[in-house]
Amino acid sequence: MHNPLANLLRPKHLADYAGQEHIVGSNGFLTALLKQQKLPSMILYGPPGCGKTSLAHVVANEMKLPFTFLSAINAGVKDIKRIGDANSDSLIKSSHLLIVDEIHRFNKSQQDALLPYVESGDIILIGATTENPAFSINNALLSRVKVLSLKPLDKVALNSLIDKALNNLGGININAEGREALLNVSNGDARKLLSTLEVAVSQLEKETSDVIDDKLVYEFAGETIGAFSKGGDEYYDLLSAFHKSIRGSSVDGGLFWFSRLLLLSTDIVPICRRLLAIASEDIGNADPKALTMCLNAWDIYHRVGQAEGERAVAQAVIYCALAPKSNAVYNAFKKAQLAAKEFINSPVPLHLRNAPTKFAKEQGHGEGYAYAHNFENAYVPNYSYLPEDVDAQHFYKPNERGFEKTLLAKQAYLEQLDQYEKTKGKA
Repeated sequence: MHNPLANLLRPKHLADYAGQEHIVGSNGFLTALLKQQKLPSMILYGPPGCGKTSLAHVVANEMKLPFTFLSAINAGVKDIKRIGDANSDSLIKSSHLLIVDEIHRFNKSQQDALLPYVESGDIILIGATTENPAFSINNALLSRVKVLSLKPLDKVALNSLIDKALNNLGGININAEGREALLNVSNGDARKLLSTLEVAVSQLEKETSDVIDDKLVYEFAGETIGAFSKGGDEYYDLLSAFHKSIRGSSVDGGLFWFSRLLLLSTDIVPICRRLLAIASEDIGNADPKALTMCLNAWDIYHRVGQAEGERAVAQAVIYCALAPKSNAVYNAFKKAQLAAKEFINSPVPLHLRNAPTKFAKEQGHGEGYAYAHNFENAYVPNYSYLPEDVDAQHFYKPNERGFEKTLLAKQAYLEQLDQYEKTKGKA
């Protein structure tokens, strides 16, 4: 039976573990705890191939504790209770280390089954997950564990793994181009690196050369697929980068992250929704056409199909990136919302109320209402449209970019009319 290279090279002790210096380095959080032989329950969170499962096994060996390995894919409540109860019923009380791979796949009842054993200390839990624990682990369990975030392996750690693998294989060499190709295709994933190397080595038997080069690596690496999980936050991180690039007027950034999003998912809806959010939140009235451009691109996508439609959305991305920016609409709406909450019970002024009945008219509804179209510029100077207890204020403060410069001038002109009316009244 074939034993994969990744499994053969799995470290058993901390000294053999590659990467994650912020956790297991000389000043790492976990290093200090292992020296003290004190270990809390924890969740190891990180991308595939960053060493979560390997670290869990290293911890078990360093702590010299009995441990059980479960995969959340095929384990359930019965397995958890069997392990927890066996340990709690033992005459010699000691903690049992339970390693749960893919713990995000446990449903709420399965996660709840862990609670009493973690709480009592009968089980020290080490859960491994690629999903953000804030979304995938329920609050009751999350409050009882320490979350450690692991990073994709850097080139130093990956080069160390290549050296160990070649030493294990014996007589196999790799040139500089081949090594760089391995680093590129692995993208921080140790499992991907070792499996690619293993396949490349197996092909050398059919060739005259005993040196792995970049051509051989790329031939058997397969297509590189970006990390993505609908249940995690990778996609939302990309959307955030997409949004912030366009907000910062970076065409290159906007197009790059747009292209990355397309590689991960064919669903155009979240991208177009985000573009519309950008058009109102970050561009606003500095260029009102941005909203129309984004809506048209979305419509074109559905009319002409994916290939041509993606170009239309790319056009909207470029337009929004280069459009004048203003968050004045966003800020105005937030201020208005706060004021509405503060004065939630303020009555509508009588002159602004509807008067559909005789009784309403007798109550003064609509009395004193000034019909704006009867005035010059369709504007009634010094006229209030707010409740009496709400101070007159400008929620909306345009900036001097794009079309908002025109709106700013209009706002200033209306203020002049107000001031003239006040002066005239005093005279």
